[in-house]
Amino acid sequence: MIYDKVIVRYGDLVMKGRNRNQFEKRMQQQIKRALKSFAALTYAKSFGRMTISLNGESFEPIAERLKDVFGIISFSPVIQAENELENIQAAALQVMKGLEKEPATFKVNAKRAWKPFAHSSQEMNHLVGSHVLRAFADLKVDVRKPEVELRVDTYEEGTFVYNTVIPGAGGFPFGSNGKAMLLLSGGIDSPVAGWMAMRKGLELEAVHFHSYPFTSDQAKEKVIDLARRLSYYAGAPLKLHLVPFTDIQTRLVQAKQDSMMITLMRRAMLRITEQLAVRSGAGGIVTGESLGQVASQTLSSMNVIGRATVLPLLKPLIMMDKQEIINEAVRIGTFETSILPYEDCCTLFLPKSPTTNPNLNVVERAESYISELEQMLLEAVERTEVMELTPEAQPEEEPAGEDRWF
Repeated sequence: MIYDKVIVRYGDLVMKGRNRNQFEKRMQQQIKRALKSFAALTYAKSFGRMTISLNGESFEPIAERLKDVFGIISFSPVIQAENELENIQAAALQVMKGLEKEPATFKVNAKRAWKPFAHSSQEMNHLVGSHVLRAFADLKVDVRKPEVELRVDTYEEGTFVYNTVIPGAGGFPFGSNGKAMLLLSGGIDSPVAGWMAMRKGLELEAVHFHSYPFTSDQAKEKVIDLARRLSYYAGAPLKLHLVPFTDIQTRLVQAKQDSMMITLMRRAMLRITEQLAVRSGAGGIVTGESLGQVASQTLSSMNVIGRATVLPLLKPLIMMDKQEIINEAVRIGTFETSILPYEDCCTLFLPKSPTTNPNLNVVERAESYISELEQMLLEAVERTEVMELTPEAQPEEEPAGEDRWF
């Protein structure tokens, strides 16, 4: 391994305004937490970036972890040289000689971020490029489509020489934009919605509704595995609220409003989630809804269902096609778990002909006929179990005081 350091870039997105220091601090904490298993690493912070000294650690596993850290725009393995021309030229040769395959063409892309440095960017392109050309007889310059772009970035603390820029996850640092509750079913959509919400800086707590004994332990474990996968991307423990929903579903069935069953269930779920959000200090609810995908995800249905809560409903997938969502699920590693054939609570109570155009007044009137509904919602909140999940550790349970999210 020719490289001795990694430069991590946060990007302009988190650098603006008076919150820059807060964002930088969160990024530094997040990166260190993600790489905590690499004991030899040391860190140095700079404006808009972090430099990680490898100190003998292998770059490849570190790169795999950095790819999933929210807020990182890109990162590169680099050789850091002192700000002297001879040292920079030597580092450039070291990078070129360390390539797996000798290229036919290259170009130098120099950037002088530290203005007191003696040579301009254009001068460095020539000085470094000519030095490399003298060492490789068959190498040619191609400024338009080179096989290798040799980058030379000069900062006050030194010059970084490298040829690779690896894209990061982008977005905002985890937790930098507040907290929300994620309605997590066992389906494909909601884990993807959770990932996208976390990418935008939201800390999440997941809420899952189960109907024991109608749903199995395998269905519960499936959701736990999905939440555990999301905790990997969070880089922090993730709370999963397991809400008992059997009694409420049974009572809604007894109301004999089959066509509105999904609407009534989802409104009940939102009202429970809102109470859990208040207790957790969350300011919104994230769902995996995609416009027109199923009966309750028509514009009319979402309007009536959403009236059950005053909290903002955040719907990252709203304009995505199903195949786009599946592709994302595969990429983030939730798809294989999501398609396991264990039914969630909503699947068991699907009506034959659900309404796609519910009327708010009719729905509210139907709810008013169930006099005990408010008490049942409160009891479900009180009987909710909370699990704190991490990617590695076994979950700990503590009692608390889709998409079928259709």
